[in-house]
Amino acid sequence: MTTSEALLEKAERYIRSAQILAEDGDFDSSASRLYYAMFYIAEALLEARGHSFSSHRAVISAFGQQFAKTQLLEPRFHQALLVAFSQRQLGDYTIDAGLGQEDIHRLISDARDFLAAGRNWLSQNDPGRTAS
Repeated sequence: MTTSEALLEKAERYIRSAQILAEDGDFDSSASRLYYAMFYIAEALLEARGHSFSSHRAVISAFGQQFAKTQLLEPRFHQALLVAFSQRQLGDYTIDAGLGQEDIHRLISDARDFLAAGRNWLSQNDPGRTAS
């Protein structure tokens, strides 16, 4: 399994965890898991292109430059990553983030779509990918 594939597996686990947290009404923690899921997807895609970054902002920026601006993936995934980052910041660092079920359901949907698009892109473009 490549690093990119391992990151996508981790993202999938985080999406499942986020769903459980949301069902329990813990929207702040769910938003955090969903952000990290999307972050891992972006990292996986950048890794497949030979790039590694040391900060979250650098990953988000590079993903926007390399995948959204070039339309290698739909720009909406970069926007979803930015929204998830903002909501994670609120959830992690404020007492009452005001995140609700609707916010989290949108993030879950975006994360699932992003994961599917990431897997599809990797299956077509990652030369180091192992056969499943």
